[in-house]
Amino acid sequence: MRKAIAGAITLTTLTVATLSIAQTPPPAPVMPPSLPAAHVVNLMTNEGSGAFGVQWRVADVRIIEVPAAINKDRYKTTYQIEPRAMPTDFDDSQWERIEGKDLGVRRSGGHTAFMWFRGLLTMPARIGDFDLSKPAVAVLNVLVDDYAEVWINGQMPRRSGYPSPATIQGLNMPNRVVLGTEVKPGDRFQLAVFAINGPMSDPFGSIWFRQAMVEFFR
Repeated sequence: MRKAIAGAITLTTLTVATLSIAQTPPPAPVMPPSLPAAHVVNLMTNEGSGAFGVQWRVADVRIIEVPAAINKDRYKTTYQIEPRAMPTDFDDSQWERIEGKDLGVRRSGGHTAFMWFRGLLTMPARIGDFDLSKPAVAVLNVLVDDYAEVWINGQMPRRSGYPSPATIQGLNMPNRVVLGTEVKPGDRFQLAVFAINGPMSDPFGSIWFRQAMVEFFR
């Protein structure tokens, strides 16, 4: 009996270890500061996006059916999005290029619609009178009409049952996602914002940015 129990424990341990290796959990979210920012840069202007060298790119999202051989269930139809533009090394070179001032343009054909917005943000040595020679906390603050999910360097920080700012926050609610707690000049952040028209069960209107900014705290 003891040998059987020991064997079961060993098998369970090995199974858990295998799952842990195969399915690395996403990073836990870091909650953004609630105090007033020391400096704010508006990304919805050419000057603001230009301060970080951001070239925004945008693309429509398609919904495709997942074949039964993949979803392994002949009785249910499931779907996937294309493209899956979350990874840092995703090639978006053929996507439409837009300027910072055009983030607020209404896009999509309405109804059930999804879009990707991507841009590579590089921290400068100085932004106006704000000196980054001393590390600072940097927060990406975006508000997409109607919902957004935010990926930073190929990750969407989240934890079940816990506030996760990178996930959907509510209808026309901002996503305030911590880029880093000690950012410095030269740090790079690949942004991928998955924009969603909503409410998803009764969508109307179109997709557009209401705000996009970087907040700095010390």
